[in-house]
Amino acid sequence: MGCLQSITCKSRIRRENITVYDVSATIDQCPTAIEENSPIVLRYKTPYFKASARVVMPPLPRNETWVVGWIQACNQMEFFNIYSDLGMSSWELPDLREGRVKAISDSDGVSYPWYGNTTETVTLIGPTNKISRFSVSMNDNFYPSVTWAVPISESNVPLLTRIKRDQSFTTWLVAMNATTKEKIILQTIKWRMRVDIEVDPSQMLGKRARLVGRTQQEQPRILSRMEPIPYNALVKPNANDAQVLMWRPKRGQPVIVIPPK
Repeated sequence: MGCLQSITCKSRIRRENITVYDVSATIDQCPTAIEENSPIVLRYKTPYFKASARVVMPPLPRNETWVVGWIQACNQMEFFNIYSDLGMSSWELPDLREGRVKAISDSDGVSYPWYGNTTETVTLIGPTNKISRFSVSMNDNFYPSVTWAVPISESNVPLLTRIKRDQSFTTWLVAMNATTKEKIILQTIKWRMRVDIEVDPSQMLGKRARLVGRTQQEQPRILSRMEPIPYNALVKPNANDAQVLMWRPKRGQPVIVIPPK
């Protein structure tokens, strides 16, 4: 018996009807660049993570909208800035740090759950009577500022001695029904970015910092299986809004420097 009421009919779009090819996931093979232009902050720019894929979607048989694109979540974050023997500042995701969630959305903060809404997604509006061919792509990197001086100090004396950062992400290529929120996972990618910078604050500006450890990042892994998307990877807050900057002194109590948004 056919569908008498369309509201009770599930979509006819199935994973086996969607073709994904030319999947690419890379991190640029260049070292993290250190910038010492400011007497207030050190900046560094990591190489870019880039992902892209070509997708062939079948005709949409009914008046429904599908979005195909990239969703990304942060699974793990360690980001410490050490200031001599005084202590360290630390960007933290409290829910992730305490194990209350497995991942936090890395959306742009506007296009939930999508990483972005330009090259990152394509929207298909039915009904259509032919297949749709398109590409979706995204890129990501870090370009933060780290104060030379202790962040809770009123002094501008440079005391920064080390920057260590290690973050892991999962990136999914997903087809989603915009009305029913049915999700079809098309691809899963894992990647990691690590930064280790030594700083000698006694040196002149422009000669203080140097990259240590590996100069090139591990390349991303395109998984052969489709890993499920945790709920917190799909909803607010995103990682930028959820993160907290803490000052953790060697002696004394931790201080919140920048609260979550």
